[in-house]
Amino acid sequence: MSGASSSSGSGGTVRPPVTGRPRDTSRDLAILDATLALLTEVGYEQLSMEAVASRSGAAKTTIYRRYRDKAALVAAAVEHRSHATPPEPAAGDLRGDLLQLVTWLSRQIAEQEIGLLGAVFAGMRSDARLAEEMRRILRRDEAEMTDEPLRKAIRHGEQLIPRAAEIFAEVAPAVIVHRIVIAGESCDEAFIARLVDDILLPILRSH
Repeated sequence: MSGASSSSGSGGTVRPPVTGRPRDTSRDLAILDATLALLTEVGYEQLSMEAVASRSGAAKTTIYRRYRDKAALVAAAVEHRSHATPPEPAAGDLRGDLLQLVTWLSRQIAEQEIGLLGAVFAGMRSDARLAEEMRRILRRDEAEMTDEPLRKAIRHGEQLIPRAAEIFAEVAPAVIVHRIVIAGESCDEAFIARLVDDILLPILRSH
């Protein structure tokens, strides 16, 4: 009996062992969506695993199986909401590729909820684990955003300063956030051109 139950067909091929129930991706999304909503409503300090479990309909043990702590959960939720693939550099010159990249970046930042960003930034200041998780994600996203356009520019003969990608990642988002949040203005074509021509190109090119 045991031999019959472990084979399939006349060739006696052993069936693969049953590895358990497939992960419920809809439950994952419910957890992440609940985390984002609560983060915006109550902030990072007041956010709790119990509240996320109640809002999402998931058991607290289910959440802890997926995320080891609150910092990991919040980082995963923010990454789920905001991660997008930057455009492939297609303009053929550094200025054109930067215009394309800054346009995309400004759109990504403008689509973020200000309350959510504020909650994450406040949480990063008070929780070293959240800061560690978010910086890991940000470093990866910065590399995805800048590596190919800048490598392409160098291949085409551009002389760039050392750490050009890091400087871009420090300057461009900061100026865009100031424009949107502090000044309350949109990132129109004229602003993007000024950012590229008057700030980014002069500091990224070596002289």
